[in-house]
Amino acid sequence: MSSYLQVSFGRENWSNYGLNLAKWTSSSQSRSFCTPLSQKPTENSPPPIDADTKQLISQIEDLNKSVEELSNEKAELLDKYKRSLADSENLRRRMAKQIEDAKLFGIQGFCKDLLEVADILSKATECVPKEEVTDKNPHLKNLYEGLTMTEAELKKVFKRHGLELVNPINEKFNPNLHEALFQQEVAGKEPGTVVVVSKPGYKLHERVVRPALVGVAS
Repeated sequence: MSSYLQVSFGRENWSNYGLNLAKWTSSSQSRSFCTPLSQKPTENSPPPIDADTKQLISQIEDLNKSVEELSNEKAELLDKYKRSLADSENLRRRMAKQIEDAKLFGIQGFCKDLLEVADILSKATECVPKEEVTDKNPHLKNLYEGLTMTEAELKKVFKRHGLELVNPINEKFNPNLHEALFQQEVAGKEPGTVVVVSKPGYKLHERVVRPALVGVAS
């Protein structure tokens, strides 16, 4: 009986000793081989990304790229649209100006032809001796009065249509309105003053139709 207890007691001690040794060995290995990589993820570390999330991120990036491209295309089209509007407005203004000029200056060629008639009438009235225009010469008087009336009516027509006479006697020479035929010294006249008008000029709505042919003091 006593030997049995001794044997039993010895077995339990060995068992406890073996169990304690195993725990100590396991604890030592855990302390020896434990590294930060084997620890659980901290709260600040990002969660792992699965395949679906990666695909969704890729789709979002593609959509953002498409939105940027469409925005750039929209800005470009808007710029082209504004430029087209500006070009159309400029074209409309040019056409309106051309139409207005055509209305104002469409008779310019016709006026030039009538200027020769006006010059002939003016010369004709100037050539008639004023002392001969009396009741003693009724035919000459009637002819002279007819010429002067015709000339006066023609001047009214010119004025009504914007044609203006340019007779720059004693005015400063203006190369935009006058054409100098000669220069001569004239006492009491400043250089550059128009002293002779060989043929008067005409303007149509401030546009020179014919420059005045003049002589200028030197």
